[in-house]
Amino acid sequence: MAKSKSHFPEISTIAYEGTGSTNALAFRHYNPAEVIDGKTMKEHMRFGIAYWHSFRGTGGDPFGPGTIQRPWEKGGDSVSTAKRRMDAAFEFFQKIEAPFWCFHDRDIAPEGRTLAESNKNLAAVVAHAKQLQKATGVKLLWGTANLFSNPRFMCGASTNPDAHVFAYSAAQVKSAMDATLELGGENYVFWGGREGYETLLNTNLKREQDHLARFLHMAVDYAKSIGFKGQFLIEPKPKEPTKHQYDFDVASGIAFLRTYGLEKYFKFNIETNHATLAGHTFNHEIEVAASQGMLGSIDANSGDELLGWDTDQFSTDVRQLTLAMISILRAGGLGSGGFNFDAKLRRPSIDLEDLFIAHIGGMDAYALAFKIARRILAEGKFEQFVADRYSSFDTGYGQDIETGKANFKSLEKLVLTKLGEPTLRSGKQEYLENLLMQYLHG
Repeated sequence: MAKSKSHFPEISTIAYEGTGSTNALAFRHYNPAEVIDGKTMKEHMRFGIAYWHSFRGTGGDPFGPGTIQRPWEKGGDSVSTAKRRMDAAFEFFQKIEAPFWCFHDRDIAPEGRTLAESNKNLAAVVAHAKQLQKATGVKLLWGTANLFSNPRFMCGASTNPDAHVFAYSAAQVKSAMDATLELGGENYVFWGGREGYETLLNTNLKREQDHLARFLHMAVDYAKSIGFKGQFLIEPKPKEPTKHQYDFDVASGIAFLRTYGLEKYFKFNIETNHATLAGHTFNHEIEVAASQGMLGSIDANSGDELLGWDTDQFSTDVRQLTLAMISILRAGGLGSGGFNFDAKLRRPSIDLEDLFIAHIGGMDAYALAFKIARRILAEGKFEQFVADRYSSFDTGYGQDIETGKANFKSLEKLVLTKLGEPTLRSGKQEYLENLLMQYLHG
């Protein structure tokens, strides 16, 4: 493959310069080559770049068209433009030291007038991506299908009341799964962007949920037939764009998967901004998934708490990320998952270097949070406090409660004859928050 010209000629590979650096185009905390517990930081963090925001985002919003214009975007949305765009993307992946990337099918290849034409376009661009992956060593973290942008999906994809749309959605996901397999993707994500409803006046809720489950079972069956061994991931999101989203949060997702016998095939891709829109904290969603062995991957971004929609900003909130990292490390990590920067530049951030600076900030914040979380867990102060707080369940009647030996009658007798009124114990929340602050700023 002939070497193409640089799309970022004035920007070199981003170097680690340490905490004393004032260079905006350098890492201060993320040192990809740093070895911790026998693995490099690049291997620990498994950072991924979201193709849709970084290379298809234009800065547009509901109140105006895009502001971002890139030099490689020439001549419309042809396959040749898509390949040139991908050349720029892989140059960026290398220079930002990201080992992975992620895509929707319609991000990387233009949609045709027919499904056959769309599939042909996708195949051509996937072949180009495969060459670039081989040349650069960058891998695919996950792929997915865009089943929400085209007007045909205005009432959902697998939950659409029209069987024709269901069939079209299945065909499109089949092609996206084929592409993910071809590129060695380690996961495949299902995000039900319009799988929900606006009003029950025109909706058969049970039938739609049955259809969604049937769709996912079909995907499981197809993955087995083509030998795809990657992890399937569900990405929950509430309220946007659909008022009543079927994949509202992790807890409702777990209930859905278990109801339909899908729980052994799926884990969760948790997005920070989606968690907060659901009224949860980021680490709450991680803990819920981890408690059931269903933590899979992370979409790394943040939202603006003053805005009630998905702003997809780069997160630099080290406190929030440290709490998340504690939960992730306690759960044993993300396995085949990673930290995908599902985040976009702000509308006025139009320079090429802004794309680098934004990712540098996010990668540094996650790397710093990772290191702080490791120290917190190694010293064990929080773990010991929690263990002590629940220690009454470790022996005696508390242990009998957990093992099923106790019942209402035995516990009533115990309270009446021996225990009496419980002694209150402080939860020490303020002390623990101050302790966390010491780790963050000490």
